[in-house]
Amino acid sequence: MQLTIGQIVEGKITGITNFGVFADLGEGQSGMVHISEVARTYVNDIKEFVKVGDVVKMKVLNIGEDGKISLSIKRALEQEKPADSKERRERQGFQQPKIDGSYTWMPKKAEPQSFEEMMNRFKQTSDEKFSDLKRKNPDARRTKRGANR
Repeated sequence: MQLTIGQIVEGKITGITNFGVFADLGEGQSGMVHISEVARTYVNDIKEFVKVGDVVKMKVLNIGEDGKISLSIKRALEQEKPADSKERRERQGFQQPKIDGSYTWMPKKAEPQSFEEMMNRFKQTSDEKFSDLKRKNPDARRTKRGANR
């Protein structure tokens, strides 16, 4: 099979080292996945992510003049999931697409409309927090400034 850069292939893990893993791609071809290309997170121990005998999807990153094939597991995973999914847009507060395909942003919380509304919300929150403090520590008393002198 003729490999091209950017192609997604399946390979069987044949060896694990401290710097990466080796994979058999079939038809006598093999490649290496560097430790930095194994997962999207920091990899301290490769054996936590793959083991010998696993069949995984990999993306061909480079094919050297000497025939060495550089592979990436994490980049193959990134291509499987679309970058701009519906769930992500909804989490960020976007509404459904309009007819023309654009999106409008809607805040998750209703934003205050005026200074008075913001002050009222601040006072209410402040009073609630102060009463919670009083309930948690009923024996605490405030001393007058002149009483301790």
